[in-house]
This record gives sequence, C-alpha cells and structure tokens, in this order.
Amino acid sequence: MDLQAIKQRFEIIGNTAGLNRAIEVAVQVAPTDLSVLVMGESGVGKEIFPQIIHQFSSRKHGKYIAVNCGAIPEGTIDSELFGHEKGAFTGALADRKGYFQEADGGTIFLDEIGELPMSTQARLLRVLETGEFIKVGSSKVVKTNVRVIAATNVNIPTAIDEGKFREDLYYRLNTLPISILPLRERTEDINLLFRKFARDFAEKYRMPAVRLTDEARSALVSFHWPGNVRQLKNIAEQISIIEKEREITGDVLRGYLPSDGSKNLPAVFSSSQGNESFSNEREILYKVLFDMKNDMTDLKKLVLDLMENREAPISGDHAQSIRNLYNTDDGSFAPKDSAQNPIHITPVDKENIQDTEEFVEESLSLADKEIELIKKALDKHRGKRKYAAQELGISERTLYRKIKEYEIKG
Repeated sequence: MDLQAIKQRFEIIGNTAGLNRAIEVAVQVAPTDLSVLVMGESGVGKEIFPQIIHQFSSRKHGKYIAVNCGAIPEGTIDSELFGHEKGAFTGALADRKGYFQEADGGTIFLDEIGELPMSTQARLLRVLETGEFIKVGSSKVVKTNVRVIAATNVNIPTAIDEGKFREDLYYRLNTLPISILPLRERTEDINLLFRKFARDFAEKYRMPAVRLTDEARSALVSFHWPGNVRQLKNIAEQISIIEKEREITGDVLRGYLPSDGSKNLPAVFSSSQGNESFSNEREILYKVLFDMKNDMTDLKKLVLDLMENREAPISGDHAQSIRNLYNTDDGSFAPKDSAQNPIHITPVDKENIQDTEEFVEESLSLADKEIELIKKALDKHRGKRKYAAQELGISERTLYRKIKEYEIKG
C-alpha cells in the first residue's frame, strides 16, 4: 500500500517530510515484534501510529487495546494491566483478567507511559523480557504473547536522571523509536488541517464550511500552536459554531488565538536552575528589605533630632541617608517624586506629643543575641548555670564555654 493510501485509510492530513518518514517507519516495523516507543508533544496525534503498526502486522486479527496510563489511579494500575485474584484486596469480589491477558496474541498500546509508577515499570519490564507476569494477589505465573507499543510526551532521559523512570525499561521499549513533529514544524500542513476540520464540522453541524482569507491563513501559520493538532481542531470547531459569517478574516481568527502562542505553557526549569534562581531572588529581596529598614531608621532619627531642636545640625550619616530619599537637605524636605510640593517641618512642643518613644535600632548580630539570651537565662536562675543551660537547651559545658568566650559577668 502506498503512502497516500495509508493517509486516506487512517485520515492523516499533511505532506511534511518528517510526517511521511514517521509513517514509513511505522509500516516497516509493523511485520516484526519489536517494541516501539512513539515520542512527541501532547496533541500531535501519537495514537494513530500504534494503529498503523497493528493493522500492518501479523497480529491484525488479534485484539488491539489502548491504555491511557496517566488516567488510571496508581493504586489500581497493576490490577488493570495484569489482573487480580478474588480477595486480593478490598472490592476484589472475583478473578479479573488484565489488559495483558486480554490482548494475548494482539497489540497493547500504553499511552503516557512516563506516568507509570516505578513498581509497575518493573512488572512491565518482566513482560517485555520474558512474556510473563503475575496477577495481583496470586503466585501463579501467567504467559502472554503481546506486542507492546508505548507513547510519551515526557522527556524520558530527564525522568531517568530524576529517578522517575527505569533506564533498563527505556532501552527495552526504545528498540525502535518514532518521533512525531510538533505542528509548528509542519507549517505547510496547518491550512490543510484547518480545511479538513472545517469540512468535518460543517457536515456534523449541517452548516456551510468556514473559509479563511489570505490574512487569516498567514495568522494561522505564524501561531506557535503549543497544543498542536488538538488545539487547531478545537479552534476550528469554535469558529465553525460561533461565527455567523463563513469567511473568516485575520482579525476574527486572532480573537480565537491566545495572545502569544509561544508563552502559553509554563516554563520548565531543571531543579538545580530553579533552586539557584530562587536563592538569588531571595538574597536580593533580603538586601532590599534590609536597606529599606536602615533608611527608615536614619529618617526616624533625623526627624526626632529636628523635633527636639530645630537648629540642631544634621550629622553626616543622617544627611546622606536623607539625601538618598529626598531632593533637598535644607529646612524643607521634598520627596524625589514630588519636589514641587516640599514638606515643611516646623518646631513641635514635645510636651504635646503623646506615645512617642526613642527608636533604637535592633541589632541583627547572632553573637549579640546569644549574649542577651545567656544573660537573661542567668538572671532568671540567679546565676545558676545548670538551670540556665537547661533553659537555653544547651549543655552546661557549652554554656560555660560561651560565658568565657563572650566574657559575660554574673
């Protein structure tokens, strides 16, 4: 069967060289029993290629079972794949065949295989290597003759490095890989796909098919398509249903596209990059807050000095701090953002000021804090080091060493 006939049979749209090559590889590997790993982003249409391989293999008369590994809860995945014995767990009221037993003599397609738990990966590796498995709750070995085709949108080498995927299973599955291009690398196929979807939805909803202007076609091709073919199909359906005019302009089309297709998905960072970035940002934030605290301390001291004595000279350190925050350093103060509206400070009668206390900058030194706590503990226990050490949560020997180190009297 030639390439065009295969595309028609499986409703594959596109003429990109990478797409054609993927189809050719699928047809060539079909007569063998090799395991195949189909790789590509979410929405590119990976599910078509296991069907091609099954239909062109000697197993085409056997069962073809597709399993979405990511949709099965971790607690039941082993039972779903390999079956279970009656009474194996709560709710196991009867014996049950798993997918591997049901697909004996046929093909099983494991989609999103990167989501499999590590324990299930070990069971799968045994099936691939020996054709054997054990049901949940049983000790009897079951034989099966199944062709395994897997697919993933996960970067498996990265998952291996992170300890989330078995390296031996990867190499066993990856006997013959098939890589599917994302839609943004198939630009010549985008308008073909849109026309196909528009015709399908016109027939489904019994309405004329929408048509794109030249400007709309250009906008369609230039979009990044993070959701690939699935996203394109969804947008074609939305336009077909919502728009009354059947000719779609560029402005109308862009109303259905996210503002920037290249920025629709979360950015992915390695763990080391993420930790380093977070650490750097935290250090910068701490420094900014500390500088702000110092600036406010200087400002408060300066204001208190002025309130006590309007004629008192401003010290050099205080003057420099206030210049950093304000435009003028004479009697009138004006913030940098509003120099045209200076704030005038006039002498104040301190006797009329209530709830005013002297501001003393708090020390951030660890040594000063230790000395303060040790003194408080000693005062509390009237100099008895044994009880002071217990209060501080340290040994008496450590307390004695710190008293000597800090030259604490008492």
